[in-house]
Amino acid sequence: MVMPVGRVYLLRHGETEWSLSGRHTGRTDIPLTDRGRELAVEAGRLVPDLRDTPPALVLTSPRSRARDTARLAGLHVDDVDDRLAEWDYGEYEGRTTPEIRETVPGWTVWTHPCPGGETADEVGKRADGLIAHVTDALGQGDVVLVGHGHFSRVLVARWIGLPATEGVRFAMGAASWAVLGHERGVPRLDHVNLPPKGTP
Repeated sequence: MVMPVGRVYLLRHGETEWSLSGRHTGRTDIPLTDRGRELAVEAGRLVPDLRDTPPALVLTSPRSRARDTARLAGLHVDDVDDRLAEWDYGEYEGRTTPEIRETVPGWTVWTHPCPGGETADEVGKRADGLIAHVTDALGQGDVVLVGHGHFSRVLVARWIGLPATEGVRFAMGAASWAVLGHERGVPRLDHVNLPPKGTP
């Protein structure tokens, strides 16, 4: 086994109209707002404070909001990886939590199913596959993954050995960073929800 020398940097995409209004956005390809584009640029300006060498690998979700965030943040994307796509919310796509709770009291994505979409376990397995995929690259340096809020939170949980549903305990605001490290090969959470420069 190659001892990792790099860390995993997770970047959530910038603001969209749906993320601003709390609408669950999985498969739908919603563009960044003007503010979202500004946040993506500011997120890129935080990079020199986080890391000082070029990454060994940069992957992005196939959704344009993630790809545009990566470009505006100044990242050179090596590949688009479907495993970085957001949670598939099925019939709840485009709906807010209060709207869903009108028919399913107490609903959250972490505790209840998404009819026609993914379960937490399925999202967790997708995260596990991505972690296994990037492990080799960590022997060469840092890996940057540009994606989405819920999936990134699951990825954080799985990195440190928690069930996918424990992603509820981590925040990932628009255009924020999380950093996943290790201590002598043991996965560790170094930073979470680091906001872009110029935001509160």
